Amino acid sequence: MSKSVRFVPLPPAVLSALLAGDLASARTATGVPLSDWFLSDEITWLWRMRLDQITADPGAADWVARAAVSVPDGVVVGAAGFHGPPDADGMVEMGYSTDPAYRRQGYARAMVTELVRWAAAAPGVKTLRASIRPDNTASLATIAGFGLTHVGEQWDEEDGTEFLYEVAV
Repeated sequence: MSKSVRFVPLPPAVLSALLAGDLASARTATGVPLSDWFLSDEITWLWRMRLDQITADPGAADWVARAAVSVPDGVVVGAAGFHGPPDADGMVEMGYSTDPAYRRQGYARAMVTELVRWAAAAPGVKTLRASIRPDNTASLATIAGFGLTHVGEQWDEEDGTEFLYEVAV
């Protein structure tokens, strides 16, 4: 049975609470049971980066940070969003991460499904991109079947070489 998720925004106040280690306030503000993973070193670097990004560009808030909540049971299984609003060419780059307790259960694929839908429905978005390290076989398998085509590679300061995949939406 395929999994399904819905996205719940993580606005600046929630990102700040997470960075302060205040999971209770973040849960109250979102209305969903964010897990301890949202406070882990694996993901808190992202909250700092996204909060800085939103401070510089408040319009990015609608694009960059969402909790992924499984449907219909309401369990928070990860986080997803885009690297920012569409660029001048109408491209958005997706990002997603699954809480380790829910990996290898189809939730990453469910997140990608919703990110594709979101991009396709958003005004001004023409292209959806994913950048994935060549050794990240799980993520490469996750995007298979969504029509993304390998279009090149780039160097990322954190991850090193990344393959670029795109699909017109």
